[in-house]
Amino acid sequence: MASLLNHIPLSEIEAARVRTAGVALRTPLIRLNMEEAPCEIYLKLENLQPIGSFKLRGAANALMVAAPEVLKGGVYTASAGNMAQGVAWNARRLGIGCDVVVPDHAPQAKLDAIERLGARITKVPFDRWWAVLVEHQFAELSGHFVHPVSNRDVIAGNGVIGLEVLEDLPEVDAIVVPYGGGGLSAGIGSAVKACRRNVKVFGVEVATAAPLAASMAAGRPVSIDYRASFVDGIGGKSLLAEMWPLVSAVLGGSLVVSLEQVADAIRLLVQRNRMVAEGAGAASVAAAMQGMAGKGKVVCIVSGGNINASTLGRILLGEIPAATK
Repeated sequence: MASLLNHIPLSEIEAARVRTAGVALRTPLIRLNMEEAPCEIYLKLENLQPIGSFKLRGAANALMVAAPEVLKGGVYTASAGNMAQGVAWNARRLGIGCDVVVPDHAPQAKLDAIERLGARITKVPFDRWWAVLVEHQFAELSGHFVHPVSNRDVIAGNGVIGLEVLEDLPEVDAIVVPYGGGGLSAGIGSAVKACRRNVKVFGVEVATAAPLAASMAAGRPVSIDYRASFVDGIGGKSLLAEMWPLVSAVLGGSLVVSLEQVADAIRLLVQRNRMVAEGAGAASVAAAMQGMAGKGKVVCIVSGGNINASTLGRILLGEIPAATK
């Protein structure tokens, strides 16, 4: 793994934009159709990427940077679903094999998508899956491991989103980014801080899995009592130690929302903008709707839209679903 500093250089993010042009979409930035919101809310629609998630960007950059001889034996990653799709989509494009280690609570919609892209799935208990993220390897698989979070090339690819936001809305006051392991927020935060230091970048977490908030309160990476929920794309048992110097430098804090608030945001996006977001993708909107990101112009990163149809149906009926299966 390339070393992580307290920021990803702007030159690496700009190079990733050139490298991935024509592979990842430049997604639209649109206004939330809700005049009564506590601020001007804008939606950066990464759920419109070909795989329904921003993960396509970082995966594309990481595989395009890797030397051909490194990729000969195929690739693998550990992912609850979206990074798995990003790596699998790009591996299929490059004609190489792909394996994915997933936690036992990964939603079926994401598992089905991974298989459609030709990747092989290994399902393990959550603790074993989390160990892969911490140890950067899974002994049962061979090939080139693409870490879904703390990979410098992955983060640089994600950072392109920040450049696009600043170009499309130069007067932005704050950007709210779903926080899973920190790869998305660290990339966006690095890009924004290099170009517009006055713009606040926040991570957003769900209350059942908020290691960033706990770590920022403690001033160091800490572990938490993690509880799985229908918001499967963000949250973990702890903040990855190697990510701490980076996220603590480029983020203005963690905004913590409830499961109820995330479900409300999912319904709101469907009703007002006819837009489907998964729990992680709607968490940023939930925070903005609570006024947590302040007044003015707030951009919410809608990071993904891969949600089980049954889960979405229950949310639209006003329910709070259990952890996805």
